[in-house]
Amino acid sequence: MTAPSPVTPAPPADLPGTLGALRAAGHAYRTVKQELRDNLLARMRSGADRFPGIVGYDDTVLPEVERALLAGHDMVLLGERGQGKTRLIRSLVGLLDEWTPVIAGSVLNEHPLHPLTPSSRALVAEAGDDLPVAWLHRSMRYGEKLATPDTSVGDLIGDVDPIRIAQGRTLGDPETIHFGLVPRTNRGIFAVNELPDLAERIQVALLNVLEERDIQVRGYQLRLPLDLFLVASANPEDYTNRGRIITPLKDRFGAEVRTHYPVDLDLELALIRQEADLVAEVPEHVLEVLARFARAVRESPSVDPRSGVSARFAIAAAETVAAAALRRAGLLAAAGTVPFLSSEGAVARVGDAVSVTSTLRGKVEFESGEEGREVEILGHLLRTATAETFRARLAGLDLSGFTALVDEDAVIETGELVSSAELLRQVGTVPGLAKALDRLGLGDAPTPEQVAAGVEFVLEGLHLTRRLGKDVTDSGRTRYGGRA
Repeated sequence: MTAPSPVTPAPPADLPGTLGALRAAGHAYRTVKQELRDNLLARMRSGADRFPGIVGYDDTVLPEVERALLAGHDMVLLGERGQGKTRLIRSLVGLLDEWTPVIAGSVLNEHPLHPLTPSSRALVAEAGDDLPVAWLHRSMRYGEKLATPDTSVGDLIGDVDPIRIAQGRTLGDPETIHFGLVPRTNRGIFAVNELPDLAERIQVALLNVLEERDIQVRGYQLRLPLDLFLVASANPEDYTNRGRIITPLKDRFGAEVRTHYPVDLDLELALIRQEADLVAEVPEHVLEVLARFARAVRESPSVDPRSGVSARFAIAAAETVAAAALRRAGLLAAAGTVPFLSSEGAVARVGDAVSVTSTLRGKVEFESGEEGREVEILGHLLRTATAETFRARLAGLDLSGFTALVDEDAVIETGELVSSAELLRQVGTVPGLAKALDRLGLGDAPTPEQVAAGVEFVLEGLHLTRRLGKDVTDSGRTRYGGRA
């Protein structure tokens, strides 16, 4: 299985079209690992981004990956789910040459100056400098297979093609072989995701690929010196729960690189901003709540640490909160309460985050003793994350103007279907509101929806720090008022 890629561009018209023109242009054959090494060094010298889109690994994982690439070592990336292992593997394709020459029609992407199969060597000898040369884009030089228990040697390496046998070819003819994913990625990068899930007898088939750099298909006396960079991913839990990487195969990988989740809050936020596809505006303070929430879930003793909490948890949470804001805009418009707000006008509030505790609980593996309490645990951690964000952003600010809005008889109502205009009408003019909005990053001519998001966050923070009471009605509205 290959990773999805954009449409392959057409090769430039000035590239050589024959073997003779290729030689005249001074082209020299390089192995895949030499390509990766040379292009990585070129990016280092120029200061260009070596691994675009990879967040949080600059000082930890990426130096180890770079050392492995410079050494020419095949790699296995070891880490819990959702740590960006596959993203990192796919980013390696950007270090290949943009275009590389191949023998036109070659199944194995053979280089015109380095043919592998007997038929290609005969073709080069016969055609000489007139041999047609095709050009392969780097996006087509990546192969990927998700390891599953039903994966066969034929899938990875190859097998006898019965159709070619039926056409009259003999079993000893190498042309009767249907090559698998690994040899078809010759002169490229091949990735095996979740390697321990591959049956041990199938892992044995990769031994020669990693060490002797060749393949064996059934009983054929066939030696094809493949040119590959092989990289795999694995979860440490897999060594004991589902399978293991056999010792000889682990020994043949030159480097084992441990990945990790974002080490600090800023990196977690950067990852959410980069990856989340938001259908409405999510203010910075709400994103911070979700980032702290993800980190709290990851560190909770109620959650199984061996499974981990994927970075996709926080990303999905941000997308869910944005969707809740857009849903509110649609429902209020349908009720005739307010004009419809587009995705640019709808703004998420901290109260919208409550929905993620039920929709995302399936992404978390809890300890066995916590069955039935999943939503309760996530709700507590979300409130903790909200209180921490409140203290971090509004500590030391005089918020007495908000507490003065309510007494034993007065309340402020908000909730999923309360419009911004309705909320702001209840609040009116509040001393200290402008400073609070400024601390929340909403101080530069905020819209009514942004102001409402800031007001609701302040009210929720005052409740969580025991300065305001809170009650949720049967209709789903939230009432702030009175003493905690």
